[in-house]
Amino acid sequence: MISATNVSLAYGKRVLFKDVNIKFTPGNSYGLIGANGAGKSTFLKILAGDIESDTGTISVGPRERIAVLRQDHFAFDDYTVLNTVIMGHEKMYKIMMQRDALYAKSDFSEADGIRSGELELEFAEMNGYEAESEAAVLLNSLGIIEELHEKKMKELEGGEKVRVLLAQALFGNPDILLLDEPTNNLDIKSIAWLEGFLDRFKNTVIVVSHDRHFMNQVCTHIADIDFGKISVYMGNYDFWYQASQLNLKQKQMENKKVTDRANELKAFIQRFSSNASKSKQATSRKKLLEKLTIEDMPISSRKYPFICFKPERPCGNVILEVDGLTKTIDGEKVLDNVSFTVNSGDKIAFMGKNSLARTALFQILSGEMKPDSGSFNWGVTITHSYFPKEHSAYFNGDLNLIDWLMQFAPPKETENFARTFLGRMLFSGEEALKKISVLSGGEKVRCMLSRMMLSESNVLMLDDPTNHLDLESITSLNDSLVNFQEVILFSSHDHEFVSTVVNRIIEITSGGVIDRLMTFDEYIESTEVAETRKAMMQKAA
Repeated sequence: MISATNVSLAYGKRVLFKDVNIKFTPGNSYGLIGANGAGKSTFLKILAGDIESDTGTISVGPRERIAVLRQDHFAFDDYTVLNTVIMGHEKMYKIMMQRDALYAKSDFSEADGIRSGELELEFAEMNGYEAESEAAVLLNSLGIIEELHEKKMKELEGGEKVRVLLAQALFGNPDILLLDEPTNNLDIKSIAWLEGFLDRFKNTVIVVSHDRHFMNQVCTHIADIDFGKISVYMGNYDFWYQASQLNLKQKQMENKKVTDRANELKAFIQRFSSNASKSKQATSRKKLLEKLTIEDMPISSRKYPFICFKPERPCGNVILEVDGLTKTIDGEKVLDNVSFTVNSGDKIAFMGKNSLARTALFQILSGEMKPDSGSFNWGVTITHSYFPKEHSAYFNGDLNLIDWLMQFAPPKETENFARTFLGRMLFSGEEALKKISVLSGGEKVRCMLSRMMLSESNVLMLDDPTNHLDLESITSLNDSLVNFQEVILFSSHDHEFVSTVVNRIIEITSGGVIDRLMTFDEYIESTEVAETRKAMMQKAA
């Protein structure tokens, strides 16, 4: 168990939370949610003891161990992958190192023998003899193959490091597990494994995630940071959303009833206050009016951008024909004879283990990259807009947001148009004058989506568009794509996002393309697809 008592934290005049009292109990999994900047990661760091709050205390049960998903990808560069995982149980790792140091001594004494016995006993009590096999199982389950286990962390790629650090947090059955964005850089198979792991986990979990499907699968409670406090709701993310919206509507209806009643009383008083025969009734109504109170509606930190794609014209009959696209990047053939035809009304999710293949395909179709061989043809009625996964090149220079957006606006539009547009995308007032060089990841994504909206294209191509977005922005984008009537080509690791948008799946494997007209959940559960994938992989090998 872990609890916070009267915890407050402010940065200058900005209060993140005040007098928070909350208890996280064993057997429950808590999803910590809130708008960008609400303090989710900060609160996790307070619980972990990494930073101190202005007031209040954090209490942990006696002898209970906290494990944290670490964000510093370079902290363990000089350690092997296997040892990095075991270091998740700090006490066990220290005992293991002390024990190994004793056995390595050339002048092993009687005192060393006694001490080694004590260490062996402690090590056994912690299940230390199973440490390496447990660490290996975790790594393999998260896609870190055995050949990498004895390598140094600095030899791994960024995405692999993230998976190792997740294994480190999960290692050794911690009493309290704190996870900040654990699904980042995980494929669908690894996310499903993690969901199963956390479902079986019997201790306390507190998780921050922008993956709504993941939250629905693993969370028994939602802890919502808003209005300067943390409120706990029983149930998963969808239940919280429905309950919070219902609660808001109820307060609005109650306020409307009170306002309507107050207006009735005011009208009666105004009409009859000077009428002698009605003066007593008017006085009585004045007293009733004084007793009426309209509950102040607190201002939420949660804001939804207005995202709406409106094509200038509908697509014609011919959308896109792709024939035999092949591309090799840095010696790796990422696309090998890829062919498919896009039809009217298609909303296609491109899947596959190799994200570089999907990105290369989008770059070729958008004209940013040329294929080594093969061809593609867009229909004459088609205008396409592209959201690249890597978009930092769009934000070089010293422009402010208004000037940046005006580059993509219709020729006759004015600064007022840009301000209005940016305001709907949550850049209001002075925010619209921000320099593009200082924008956060989420702000850049909202800018790129604004650029796409202004293009009025009838085909949208999006490569992992939910990266860096908060749940509110993801929800807005998700709804806009569901409502878009033309063609969408996209990739995403967000299960909810994919399953609610697509009607067709194209998976790019090393052995060819799997193309199915079905929902995402049908695709995941299809034994026929699994057998086809296996056969293709064997053929490629």
